[in-house]
Amino acid sequence: MTTTSEPVTTTAAAPQAVAPQPEAARPTSGTRVDVPALQQMLLGRWPEERSEARRMVAEHPELWKQEGITKEAHRETTLAQMKQMVPYGQVLRAFPERLGGRDQAGANLVGFEELVAADPSLQIKSGVQWGLFASAINHLGTEEQKDRLLPGAMDLSVPGAFAMTETGHGSDVAAIGTTATYDPETEEFVINTPFRGAWKQYLGNAAKHGVAATVFAQLITNGVDHGVHCFYVPIRDPQTMEFLPGVGGEDDGQKGGLNGIDNGKLHFTDVRVPRRDLLARYGQVAADGSYTSSIDSPGRRFFTMLGALVQGRVSLDGAAITAAKIGLAIATKYAEQRRQFSPATGADELTLLDYATHRRRLFPAIAEAYAMHFAHDELLDLFDDVFSGREDTPAKREDLETTAAALKATSTWYALDTLQECREACGGAGFLSENRFTGLRADLDIYATFEGDNHVLLQLAAKRLVGDHGKRMARAAKSPAGMAGIVAGQARDAVLHRTPLRRLGQSVADGGAARSAGRLLDAEVQRGLIAGRYEGMVAATAMGMRPALKADPVKAQEIFDDNQVSLIGSAAAWAELVRWDAFTKAIGKVSDADTRKVLTLLRDIYGLTTIERHLDWHLTNGRISTGRAKAVTATIDRLLKVLRPHVLDVIDAWGFSQEHLRAPIADGSEKVRQDEARAYYRELRASGTAPISEKELRKQHAQQVKQAKAAERSK
Repeated sequence: MTTTSEPVTTTAAAPQAVAPQPEAARPTSGTRVDVPALQQMLLGRWPEERSEARRMVAEHPELWKQEGITKEAHRETTLAQMKQMVPYGQVLRAFPERLGGRDQAGANLVGFEELVAADPSLQIKSGVQWGLFASAINHLGTEEQKDRLLPGAMDLSVPGAFAMTETGHGSDVAAIGTTATYDPETEEFVINTPFRGAWKQYLGNAAKHGVAATVFAQLITNGVDHGVHCFYVPIRDPQTMEFLPGVGGEDDGQKGGLNGIDNGKLHFTDVRVPRRDLLARYGQVAADGSYTSSIDSPGRRFFTMLGALVQGRVSLDGAAITAAKIGLAIATKYAEQRRQFSPATGADELTLLDYATHRRRLFPAIAEAYAMHFAHDELLDLFDDVFSGREDTPAKREDLETTAAALKATSTWYALDTLQECREACGGAGFLSENRFTGLRADLDIYATFEGDNHVLLQLAAKRLVGDHGKRMARAAKSPAGMAGIVAGQARDAVLHRTPLRRLGQSVADGGAARSAGRLLDAEVQRGLIAGRYEGMVAATAMGMRPALKADPVKAQEIFDDNQVSLIGSAAAWAELVRWDAFTKAIGKVSDADTRKVLTLLRDIYGLTTIERHLDWHLTNGRISTGRAKAVTATIDRLLKVLRPHVLDVIDAWGFSQEHLRAPIADGSEKVRQDEARAYYRELRASGTAPISEKELRKQHAQQVKQAKAAERSK
């Protein structure tokens, strides 16, 4: 279905000589957003579960982050908060029903994401305990192991660490140095970190609270290394909280954010673990040391085990979007109330949102938040399809891993950029801790790195995308018709690149700004440009890397290195397309005409700002002309002005109360101050006692001199 923007009620531009006037905060007539209906839609597939999590955050101030407390106090507060949440069952939804969970994978993540509104430290420490430590047992363990080990992890009687990352290998999990060597005489695995670079690093719950860990190590038995497997390892005496023999560690200390989490290092020297504590769903070792697995390929086995833990990336995508929304809601509400600079003597000062630059700073990010929201909803659906078992196929898992990697990487960067822009847009007030931007920005900084460095995740996604492109080309090349199509397509692209006005974005010759703007609001044109960039990038990258297939390993690495930047860029371009498509599909489900108009307006803003962001690519690759490139920017600015009367409605549809925002600049007090100031000056002017400004006095004096000279000349 083609969705083209319908005009949203607006007014004609005022003549240049007339001073600008403040816009209405909300439309009093014309197009109106059905905020309750849109809010219900945005709750997604699990509205009750998301609403329940929001109520828990709003109604329990003891869960809220306390700014300015010490690292030690923050750690203990966060642990106490987690214990308080256990009886609610909100954090246990993903676990087996027979153990007190609800077997609800998707609904569990929905609730988890909302904890960022309380305190990102609470969200991430909860993620360590229930999303990593307990989930490793749940997804990598046998049924017997779940029954034995999960209850303590679920009820927090056994706080645990997730010991995967190592100091020396970071995201390269397959190459970790920790070993687990099987001893058939005792039927135990002996775990060692043979050198300093193999120490487990950045582990939540490792520095202080953890009494067990799920440890990833190279499984060695009968002299054969079977690759990375996971082991359940006690690390502390639960009574004394001292490390057990052979286990050591260090506290990572003060961090740039998330100081409610006790991150630390762990290392192991001849630590013996019973054979039964190898989490054995995907690989088993018999008493005699023989190894078996239902997955023959070591590479596929490794990715299957890691894929079972993809929920961390899915939840970080959602949490990053939620944090960005909170920042945007605070900044937008403040900007709608804060006034600065009067357009004329005696006139009210304008609100910040009445300035084009301020709209440019905030509104495109709001539109992108909507695009990210709808794409995340689709990611949650995909996650639930796989982890509920309804559609747990290799192809679906691969789709899930690719999508989660690309969306998590780009949304966490977006959140950091957005929170910084919101902070600056609120001036000095934004720098106060009480208004939350600095704390959220610091806490979310690490989101760009953990659960996979963003560049590594984009590379992971891009390899799949390039591989799929290569397979399609190979299939097409097997038939004469397919090969003819490939050759014709390459020739067509070559011609089009030499003739920019014939590309999709130029399919109608530029006939003035109005005509160009109209074409840009055509959904097919927008998608064509966004999809065309992705397809062009992935095709060029695939072509550039093709020689590596027949090269020796050293030369293949050189070829890969030459193409790595474009490889990563193609995955980011794909994420933009996924979001545009998700947004457009969501619009098609909206029944209220006015709400659909405003959502289409937001979609167009997202689409055009995405195109504008990459105008250099579109121009250099002949996909758009300089004239239409100028029209992109002009059209965006016009659409932002049209959005102005509706922006509070689209913010309110996110459903955050003051208990979620908790920023004094967004609670209405700024409006009270501004109204007080305006009333004061109105009364002062009306009283006739207002002092005259020196500038006005000089103006009056000059006028008097002018009149006197004129009178003198007339004599």
